[in-house]
Amino acid sequence: MQNFFFDFDGTLADTREVAVTATQKAYAAKHLTVPAADVVASYMGVPIEVSFAKMADQPLDQAALEDLFTEFRRQYGLADDRIKLFAGMGPTLQALKDRGARLFVVSSKHSTPLKRNLKQIGLDQTFEALCGSDMVAHYKPAPDGILNLIDRFDLDPRDGVMIGDAIYDIQMGHNAHVATAAAMWGASDPAAVKAEHPTYLLESPKDLLSL
Repeated sequence: MQNFFFDFDGTLADTREVAVTATQKAYAAKHLTVPAADVVASYMGVPIEVSFAKMADQPLDQAALEDLFTEFRRQYGLADDRIKLFAGMGPTLQALKDRGARLFVVSSKHSTPLKRNLKQIGLDQTFEALCGSDMVAHYKPAPDGILNLIDRFDLDPRDGVMIGDAIYDIQMGHNAHVATAAAMWGASDPAAVKAEHPTYLLESPKDLLSL
């Protein structure tokens, strides 16, 4: 493989605790029923623009949702210094770059916090480009994020692989007609990810070197 498309949350970095806590605090701050941790985790990989309405136990108009998004981002920003790069990921990414691979990030995060988070974990100079949720018309599992990068950099889909920990990442890869690799080190629901039939099952970041 030559072109590597990485999800961020649960694939490059362990963000589960921060994301769950920020979500629950946001709902509580807006006097909404707080979703259970496993429910929040099940939606990781889906943009908050989609998942937050689904996790609410009452209809929310757009103004209420925007208010909830703002509170979530505030809470996340207060704790995002706890985001940690998965063990072995740094050396693996460097080894891929050393062999000439092209590295990209495709995330459900808005590009602004995504860039901030990459810098926090020392990866701001690692990737050639990124595609955040604000850069696509359709969110995961639609293929837009990958297709955006393929079009921008004239990449061959046959040389590409989408690496992610969630079913939405694998579905997006399938929809973009690239190979898929399940990042099992970060998967919150391994059985569901395997059921999507990824091209590769990876148990640790170093397994990327065999693709």
